[in-house]
Amino acid sequence: MSRKQLDRFVQRLKASPSGAVFNPWWEVDPENDIGRIAPIIRRQQLRAYVQERLGRAKLVVIGEALGYRGGHFSGIPMTSERMLLRKQRHIIAGIKPRRTSKPSVCPNGFSEPTATIVWGALLKIGVLPDEFVLWNAFPWHSFDPHRGLLSNRMPNKSEQLSGRPVLKDFLELFPCEQIVALGKIAGAQLEQLGVHAHCVRHPASGGARLFRQQIAKIVNRLT
Repeated sequence: MSRKQLDRFVQRLKASPSGAVFNPWWEVDPENDIGRIAPIIRRQQLRAYVQERLGRAKLVVIGEALGYRGGHFSGIPMTSERMLLRKQRHIIAGIKPRRTSKPSVCPNGFSEPTATIVWGALLKIGVLPDEFVLWNAFPWHSFDPHRGLLSNRMPNKSEQLSGRPVLKDFLELFPCEQIVALGKIAGAQLEQLGVHAHCVRHPASGGARLFRQQIAKIVNRLT
């Protein structure tokens, strides 16, 4: 993929729906970001992440939506700031990872349970960091307008529909043999695109053990 192609994909992310939706690559979180440079940092980190996996990834894992503890501040789906800063070689190389949340908001950087479980499970069973790629059916962060930007909510049907073209574009970048959907919502979005995927238990709400078992079986088929 050329730099222009990657730039076009990142540009597609600019067209996020209105309402209680935050676009981490093109918007500033005025209450929690370090400053106006935050979305630029997140775009750089996303570009590095995608670039390093093109032509290498064998497994695609699709979640539901970006979370405030994860991609909202890291710019990378299902990847938290804390993981990015502590395990930089596992996630992106070539650039120095940076946090975009204010230290006063979260001193050690945000940590997302789903991100920790997904990365941990795949690395533990021997999948190399550039052999899998993570994305979300709804690529932006849908938040609860009553609770503010440091909250998550399920994208509504209209929002899910708006994210589908970006999901299609992403899958065209990564035509992997094995695609995994985390939970029913991600599975339904992939089904709408006519994409066959293994639907596994979402690791949240007590589903971590079953997720680990199911993802291990899928990965074993790749080896």
